[in-house]
Amino acid sequence: MQRRPSLFQALFLTGAGLALMTAPVAWAQAADPAPAEEAAPDMAPDTEETPPTVAAAIGLLTLVTMIDEDAEITGNGATFAVDGTPVTLVFDVNADRMRLFTRVAASDALSGAQLKRLMQANFDTALDARYAIAGGQVWSTFMHPLVSLTEDDFISAIAQTVTLVRTYGTTFSSGALSFGAGDSNAEIQKLLEGLLQGETDI
Repeated sequence: MQRRPSLFQALFLTGAGLALMTAPVAWAQAADPAPAEEAAPDMAPDTEETPPTVAAAIGLLTLVTMIDEDAEITGNGATFAVDGTPVTLVFDVNADRMRLFTRVAASDALSGAQLKRLMQANFDTALDARYAIAGGQVWSTFMHPLVSLTEDDFISAIAQTVTLVRTYGTTFSSGALSFGAGDSNAEIQKLLEGLLQGETDI
């Protein structure tokens, strides 16, 4: 039997992977629209529309469960796995914001040079995802307004967030693209030269 490509491989084979904590919020609170102006004070409107932010959040959770059927859904997001890498999604339907993040490494022992390298990567090779530090950890994270995030954007965001974890310590890249005006190309060239000379351990 031929083995199906993993989700992570599929993201990049289709090109989607190269394109690119907020407080808990109860859906029930956010999904209660104000009554229409023409309705009588004691009369609820005949129809109720789902607020756009709530509809967007439900759409993201639907995609998450398609990616990982064992995803743990919460009141304001989900935790799921992409080829063994745990990813957390949180959103705030009132603020129209969403965030993806996953832990990369402990941050307490980072040297000044390592911190500088993270900032260089954030400028040119991290693309739409970013490295960040919080709670003594380095994180890979992606943030975006909730309503305007398309399905393709979300899939690309997941791919970039996971790729930043996997390239940490080497290319610090979230994909094949790079903003050429930064410092990372020179740093990656140094890395390659060190590998060729046997001076670099990964």
